[in-house]
Amino acid sequence: MTVTEQEPQVAHLRRGGVSVVVDLSDGRLPRILHWGDDLGVLDGQALESVRRASQPTIGDSMVTYPQPIPVLPLLAEGWLGRPGLAGSRSGADFAPLFITSDVTIHDDAVRCKAIDESSRLTVSLDIVLSDQGVLSVDVSLTNDGETPYVLHALEVALPLPESAVELLDLTGRWARERSPQRHPLPVGAWVRESRGGKPGLEHSTLFSAGEEHFGFERGQVWAIHLGWSGNQALAAERMPAGSKLLRAGELFHPDELVILPGQTHEAPTTYGMWGDGLNALSDRAHRMLRARTTHPHTERPVLVNTWEAVYFDHDEGKLREFARRASELGAERFVLDDGWFEGRNDDQTSLGDWEVDGARWPAGLSQFADYVRSLGMQFGLWFEPEMINLDSMLARSHPEWVFDAGHGPGLASRYQHVLDLGLPEAYSHILELVSERVAEIGVDFIKWDHNRYLLDAGHPSTGRAGARDHTVAVYRMMDELRRRHPDLEIESCASGGGRIDFGVLARTDRVWPSDNNDPHERGPIQRWTSILVPLELQGTHLGAETAHITHRVANIDQRAATAFWGNLGVELDLTTIGAATFDRVKAWVAAHKRFRSLLHTGRLVRTDVDPTVRVEGVVANDGSEAIFSYALDDMPATWPPARWRFPGLKPDALYEVQELAPGDPVPAGQRPDWMNAPLRMTGRALAVHGLQPPLLDPDRSVLVHLVAT
Repeated sequence: MTVTEQEPQVAHLRRGGVSVVVDLSDGRLPRILHWGDDLGVLDGQALESVRRASQPTIGDSMVTYPQPIPVLPLLAEGWLGRPGLAGSRSGADFAPLFITSDVTIHDDAVRCKAIDESSRLTVSLDIVLSDQGVLSVDVSLTNDGETPYVLHALEVALPLPESAVELLDLTGRWARERSPQRHPLPVGAWVRESRGGKPGLEHSTLFSAGEEHFGFERGQVWAIHLGWSGNQALAAERMPAGSKLLRAGELFHPDELVILPGQTHEAPTTYGMWGDGLNALSDRAHRMLRARTTHPHTERPVLVNTWEAVYFDHDEGKLREFARRASELGAERFVLDDGWFEGRNDDQTSLGDWEVDGARWPAGLSQFADYVRSLGMQFGLWFEPEMINLDSMLARSHPEWVFDAGHGPGLASRYQHVLDLGLPEAYSHILELVSERVAEIGVDFIKWDHNRYLLDAGHPSTGRAGARDHTVAVYRMMDELRRRHPDLEIESCASGGGRIDFGVLARTDRVWPSDNNDPHERGPIQRWTSILVPLELQGTHLGAETAHITHRVANIDQRAATAFWGNLGVELDLTTIGAATFDRVKAWVAAHKRFRSLLHTGRLVRTDVDPTVRVEGVVANDGSEAIFSYALDDMPATWPPARWRFPGLKPDALYEVQELAPGDPVPAGQRPDWMNAPLRMTGRALAVHGLQPPLLDPDRSVLVHLVAT
């Protein structure tokens, strides 16, 4: 319905166990009065009571006392924190004050338009609650004036209650992405910014605030995420007057975004998630992603990737043998990584040329791809469409296509620089090259890499910032490639996990969380990536016995058990491993195929135990079965550690619990009694009382399969 000024202007969005109450009265921008646990059915009178109960005691100043803050906080409304909208028209119109002109309330959405006639600006806001209880906010700004408006910030704010006193965000670096850090929510702002043209290896991914000591299983927690693959800021803000907010928005370089007269800028979607514990919050995100029409609906193929196996040593005879062994292993997709194009003998040359190397592939790659398909596998190929080596035919032909902020191409990283895909000529050239290779070779899957930050992303002809234009162009290229090649799948890789967000996930079918295949490091990386990303979208690979990045040694079962939790891949050199190792990997591949339907559709749960222990499980949506993993990452301070508990099961169902061991079972001297014969316990007893864990050595894990009887 469309709300008039005489009607109560309070909306109640209620879905997926979540309530959001929005105040739209007094012609002001929407203010969220409640975001969290379901409030039940509320009629108009009850909603008006909630609104009245939320009004502050103002006294003589709105600035002094806490009050509900609009989702776009403004200076002119008394907000002294981070501005929701910052910009100007040659220095003027810097403090807009919007009055709503149109408000529409649906069961799942509030939409409003507000105008500032003095500043000649119109803002539109869509606040939507998904069936799963995920809140999304879309904002657009229209320039109604006759001169350009330079936008500096357009940042959504979601409120936090008084009980949210602790922050959890993620940090990291290459090969150690998504490391959690916790601290109290201070007065002021805790801000995490990404300025490298992508979210980055250090990106928080999900920025959370909750009750003291909130964890996976309990404690109310609120989180924010920006569905954008470029520069951005995530923040938590607490004002002396008492207001607490989570913030998200794009970061712009100076004068990067200019809204011309009559034009509209649409900001990336901001997502808000709430749960009683991180498990509940994460489950809402997973179910929302799985409900998308673009979500992969076929079984996720087990793949073999050639990178750690051969690097740049592309010998066709060896790779044919590699593919044959991959097929025997049970792989369903073969991915030829970096090194297939002309001149690419190492990482110092030829990026941007994308012509098949005739010396290495005299018959072309099409024949090899046909051979891979004859073995029953799909064919995948590595590209890095956004990057260029200065030692390449493309750079020599078009040096003006390389980003340049006025000092030349800037610092190299991995010997590479960045193409300005915001230039129509550069965009068209790369799009056509990639599309031609996909068509002529019959590529089913692209591993799309992105290794250099956009440190100096200036349009060469003007020197103006072009990082945002580049991100938009990458989205457009991915969309166009999928339009031309409807069955094509794409993986987002960016030196590992540098570009994982809902924006790129709308265009890809898989993300690569990290270049690090060492299971000791990879387990926590996958754990925290999975807060946002369900297992079927997360590439998890079984690497070498001695990890190529950390040089830590891990046995085959520990490496396989870690890679089991995702979309399984293998990076071993299958032409050199022994028969026993090959057979063991084959057994793990078969086990993953057997259980991937459960892993890729069930509810992912984790427990709060000793920090040396990781317990993770996937429970079928109907509670009929589950798989749980118990991993010992380090020596615990006391022995044995806490009991192994199993959350998320049907409380009154009786479950039979058995070890799942595609490889070696837990050794006899480390096995508790229950592992020696099938055990039956109720879901409630398994969740509350649990089982005595095996006495594992560090960097070992065990899987169990639970079936409701």
